[in-house]
Amino acid sequence: MNKHIHARLLATVALLSPVPAIAQQQQATALPTVDVTSEHTGGEAGESRDRERIARDAVRTSDTAAIVRDLPGVSAYDAGGVASLPVIRGLEADRIAILVDGVRIDDVCPNKMAPPLSFTDPQTVRTISALTGVTPVSLGGDTIGGAISVETLPSRFAASGATLFTGRASAFYRSNGDGFGGALSLTAASDKLSLTYNGSYTQSANYEGGGDDGVVRSSEYAKTDHAVAFAARTDIGQFELKAGFQRAPREGFPNQYMDMTDNRSWFVSGRYRGVFDWGDADLSVHYRDTDHEMNFLEDKGGTANGGMPMLTETHIAGYALKLRFPLSVRDTLGIGSEFHHQWLDDHWPPVAGSMMMGPNTYVNINAATRDRLGSYLEWERAWDGRLSTVIGIRQDRLWMNTGTVQPYSTGMMSMADAAAATAFNAAERRRRDSNWSGSAIARYAPSERVALEFGYARKVRSPNIYERYSWGRGSMSSRMIGWFGDGNGYVGKLDLAPERADTLSAAATFSGAGERSWTLRLAPYFTHVADYVDVVRIKDLTDAMGRPTGFVQLQFANGEARFYGLDVSGTLPLWENARVGSARLSLAASWAQGDNLADGGALYHQMPFHAKLRFDHKLGGWESHAALAWVADKTRVDATRNEPRTDGYALVNLGTSYGWSNLRLSLDVENLLDAAYDLPLGGVSLGDYRASGEVRRVPGRGRSVNLGMSVRF
Repeated sequence: MNKHIHARLLATVALLSPVPAIAQQQQATALPTVDVTSEHTGGEAGESRDRERIARDAVRTSDTAAIVRDLPGVSAYDAGGVASLPVIRGLEADRIAILVDGVRIDDVCPNKMAPPLSFTDPQTVRTISALTGVTPVSLGGDTIGGAISVETLPSRFAASGATLFTGRASAFYRSNGDGFGGALSLTAASDKLSLTYNGSYTQSANYEGGGDDGVVRSSEYAKTDHAVAFAARTDIGQFELKAGFQRAPREGFPNQYMDMTDNRSWFVSGRYRGVFDWGDADLSVHYRDTDHEMNFLEDKGGTANGGMPMLTETHIAGYALKLRFPLSVRDTLGIGSEFHHQWLDDHWPPVAGSMMMGPNTYVNINAATRDRLGSYLEWERAWDGRLSTVIGIRQDRLWMNTGTVQPYSTGMMSMADAAAATAFNAAERRRRDSNWSGSAIARYAPSERVALEFGYARKVRSPNIYERYSWGRGSMSSRMIGWFGDGNGYVGKLDLAPERADTLSAAATFSGAGERSWTLRLAPYFTHVADYVDVVRIKDLTDAMGRPTGFVQLQFANGEARFYGLDVSGTLPLWENARVGSARLSLAASWAQGDNLADGGALYHQMPFHAKLRFDHKLGGWESHAALAWVADKTRVDATRNEPRTDGYALVNLGTSYGWSNLRLSLDVENLLDAAYDLPLGGVSLGDYRASGEVRRVPGRGRSVNLGMSVRF
């Protein structure tokens, strides 16, 4: 640990150490278990999935990001079976805030094969919320888009003077890919102490595309997650200590040259929450260690000859402190401070007998650090029964640095990398950013049937480690960088400036009379991003014979971008009576456009217009649904990256479940008609390219019959 990090951590301890003493000096209220982080969603009303809906979704997918992509304004880059990258209104990955139990988890590898949501499993998730509009500054800094918050199953306590022993077990099977898995949750608790275990396992072989698309190479995966939580209620609040680990021994990536051949991660976190007469306190601390390996799975040639091992190690640590002070009956002041430390090392061992990958270790990232210290002020006011506002300001200071690098060799076959390494090592690599952000959000309800929301935000994001510090200029080395699934090579740039985004969003929600009435929500938005981190073309990539491959080498560069669109959602109750049950229709549709203002073209990976109509029926223990999903042609593509076009398609999905007592059984059929289609954000199928030389788009999943069972005890 260098002296700068040591000094910051000492300052952190000094800042936090008075908190327990302050709490002990105050008289606690009778509400020590209130979750003070959910005081508001702020901005445009977020949409969420609760535990029961998520449990049903877990039968069809093991990818948490695939659940939120059903919400208006949310889509995802298709990648590994449990590692797709969520997109909110055209902004993806690092540009949106993704919180798992309130903690930011950094990406591990140069291909983002272990994104934040891959450290969760739908089988053990309690709630998922997505805020697509302007987000309050209290949700975190260093982002310019919306936010996704995932809460895993919480600690439970018994009634006063009693004891509690409870649990839940579930299992599933999916015919397409022969996928299966299960989860177990156990709790033993008194009214003061609680011990909880949550664990899950999931695996799948390669899936088959619809129609005649055949097997999609490099789409298999296996993963297991385990966590233990101990919680205690006291007179001054609730304390929780949680620890866990994840092991993913394999995960194929159809649109990457590499696959994940192992991922081991363990974490420990602590949290304190208290509610007092002076206000609320929420303090969390966390640490995570991840070891990540990439190479070729069998579909891409296996590792019999050594393949191309790539090893990444990362550590993240930090704290988040949130305090809320009621200033009056109408006013509340929020104050927050957080520190986030990331350390990352990425090296590629030499391959015995290879003239290209040896004799030295390729040092891609040498012990890079990215540290962020943030603080904010946020004022909430309920002006009257109709109008409320949330206004906040935030400052984040970032420090980034990395060590010297090294190519495989300095010979003829590595000349481009050798020259790039020399230049990189001679450059000043230390960077500091001071980023100011702010947001203003208003909600107004002129009547019981109309609700209006408006928001403006100025948000800033600094480049990530790979955007700034990837340096390789060789064809092979640059193609190992990039999370875009396009087969192109990427080169970092030291002098990238932070992105600065101005966002305007609004929403109007209309509803009929009564508790079970129709609803309609219209949500337009506009975002302008200065110094948007995009790419410029360096050169075309050729094969060993000098022939063009169709792929290009690109360098990250600042540009200018614009995003705008409209999200529409609504519900319509159809009937409700004791004899035939209840039924309703729901609709979610999104239209978005992303423009590259530097060249007038389209931005990469923008989802075309898509809509989903769903019919839900409930009668006693039966719950059934039928859904039609439609996606338009993708014709606006990024010419710089040779992004492929895709045709529109429609999918029909059916499902039913029945529950009695503590047991529930479910049957789900995805892509009922086995339609063939290409994924609009799936990129190109590099698994097929490596095996056969064929370049095609990544096919979507064909028909799958999914079975699920869960039991509570």
